[in-house]
Amino acid sequence: MIHSILGDKATRLYLILGGFFVANALIAEMIGVKLFQLETLLGLQKADFSLLGQEHLSFVLSVGVLPWPIVFIMTDVINDYYGVRGVRFLTLLTTALIAFAFVVMYFAIHMPPDQGWWITSSAAQGVSNMQAAFTSIFGQGMNIIIGSLTAFVVGQLVDAFVFRGIKRITGDKRIWLRATGSTLISQLLDSVVVTYVAFWIFKGMSFPMATALVLTAYSYKLVVAILSTPLIYLVHAGVERYLGKEKALAMRAAALRRADEQ
Repeated sequence: MIHSILGDKATRLYLILGGFFVANALIAEMIGVKLFQLETLLGLQKADFSLLGQEHLSFVLSVGVLPWPIVFIMTDVINDYYGVRGVRFLTLLTTALIAFAFVVMYFAIHMPPDQGWWITSSAAQGVSNMQAAFTSIFGQGMNIIIGSLTAFVVGQLVDAFVFRGIKRITGDKRIWLRATGSTLISQLLDSVVVTYVAFWIFKGMSFPMATALVLTAYSYKLVVAILSTPLIYLVHAGVERYLGKEKALAMRAAALRRADEQ
């Protein structure tokens, strides 16, 4: 039976797209503890502006934003070919896997560390205590975990439903509109939820400061979403080549039909 399942191109494609979806979401959660300066990356002078009464702001972002464009591209492509149910299943599966990963990391952190060679094994690289480094990197606070998981679920489900709503209006045309439009809306909600839940609610950050961080992060995501639009067409072209144009069109039509019936 497994041979017949894996022999079906549509099933294999779902597994491939879903694999990239899950992997990039997990990677984003794991590396999100590091912050980077966007202006330095672009070779620009560090920004220094005020927003909502908050001074000396600049574009300091989590490196977790780097894999997210791939997640949202996968979301839109899966929605196009497999419908909202396909996206919803992967979203819930990924949420469960991320939560499981945090549980495993919690136990890994609290395992008694080797006090011999390992604890100072990276002293030459400036890490005097490997246990402290391990805890700092993988021991994200509960506020970050709850905020990021909530934002992920809300953002993905909203992206799927907005995508479906636009597709109902435009039909199978204007891929750029439903892909970019749904991402822009869902990313705004993602930025709002993760910042307010993690920092305003749980850490007591002032509302103006949290709002300023939301707007700063979203401005970056907005630009990235627009610049990523050509990648949607590139992935669609790859899918059509893999499935065959006739089957690809039939799957998109079926997904649209199911959306109208729901």
